[in-house]
Amino acid sequence: MSRLNPPFRADHVGSLLRPQHLKDARARCQRGEITKEQLRGIEDEAIRDVVRKQEAIGLQSVTDGEFRRTFFHIDFLQRLQGVAVSGGIATKFRSRAGEIDFAPPRVTVTGKLRHVEDIQTADFNFLRSVATRTPKVTIPSPTMVHFRGGRKGIDITAYPDLDEFFEDLAQVYRDELASLYKAGCRYIQFDDTNLAYLCDAQMRAQTAERGDDPNELPHAYAALINSVIDGRPPDLTIAVHLCRGNMQSAWVAEGGYEPVADALFNELHVDAYFLEYDDTRSGSFDPLRFVPDDKVIVLGLLTSKSSALEHPADIMRRIDQASRYVPLERLCLSPQCGFASTVPGQSDHRGRSVGQAGAHRRRDAAGVGDRSGIADLRWPGARRVSSRTRSSAVPWLRWRG
Repeated sequence: MSRLNPPFRADHVGSLLRPQHLKDARARCQRGEITKEQLRGIEDEAIRDVVRKQEAIGLQSVTDGEFRRTFFHIDFLQRLQGVAVSGGIATKFRSRAGEIDFAPPRVTVTGKLRHVEDIQTADFNFLRSVATRTPKVTIPSPTMVHFRGGRKGIDITAYPDLDEFFEDLAQVYRDELASLYKAGCRYIQFDDTNLAYLCDAQMRAQTAERGDDPNELPHAYAALINSVIDGRPPDLTIAVHLCRGNMQSAWVAEGGYEPVADALFNELHVDAYFLEYDDTRSGSFDPLRFVPDDKVIVLGLLTSKSSALEHPADIMRRIDQASRYVPLERLCLSPQCGFASTVPGQSDHRGRSVGQAGAHRRRDAAGVGDRSGIADLRWPGARRVSSRTRSSAVPWLRWRG
């Protein structure tokens, strides 16, 4: 039961730990000691290396590790006309060692949203040029432009009517996806913290306090994403990754998927879901009962937040538990999140950096490096290529040419 098209039986979310020399080069660029062009050359070499490592352990999909980014979302969003990045949003992250105060940059809408330049296409072209497997592009979900600030984060003069805001937001994303598709990209993942945050009772209360309905937002966000992806070509796979926060082995939200499950699985028209399931923060598999017959679930059972490796028998047992709700042939396996949603990357509960080798060993545990790996045991031939079908769709004209 292997797969031709993504997601693959053993897949991964996207970000990888930046090597120290790349972090140093970025800092030197910020100080004006090297040019942006010189930094990009250093990034290129680091990406070549990390692609080779991903392919060497048998991954069928590869990413650039998000090595060109400072945050998983900011570098993309700030290149949309009408988006401003400033200050920070005071946020309490939770970890096994206690709370961490951190203030990620604030995103606000200060004018009409426009797609004035291709954002990820050049990065994709480089990734494709050095990869022999399927290149995956990860971009922040369009919900990231709305959720953190709500109505107050959107200029009332530019958008007195929020319907127009959501339409313009969808259009800039349609333009970006069209550019990526034209360049040859066939695997795109939306990284969405907000649908996962709406699983957390505290976050839901905060959402209501600012004037949004936490029960209605999942439906609104499903409609927003659908307006971006509906009518896509049948050979373009769109996945969504739900994340409860991922910064130096810490998280923001907790809670099972039940509050958003119906909208998430039955209204959102993506092909696959990368779901966090590495510990009790994400609740039980019960919400998977909402998953329809044409969707694929990538179980994020392997944690990126700790250097300790899971026992294969425990992972196989949890896969079997999930298969009570979703048939095994529509399940895949991955880490619960990336290894570096921000430049510093993950740290384990002792405050020690989770080594790059450990990250790759964890992917071996997913069955992509060792023939006795979990994916190969649970899905014989998981690393070999076979067929997968998906429902056809009439391509929009924007995808052509």
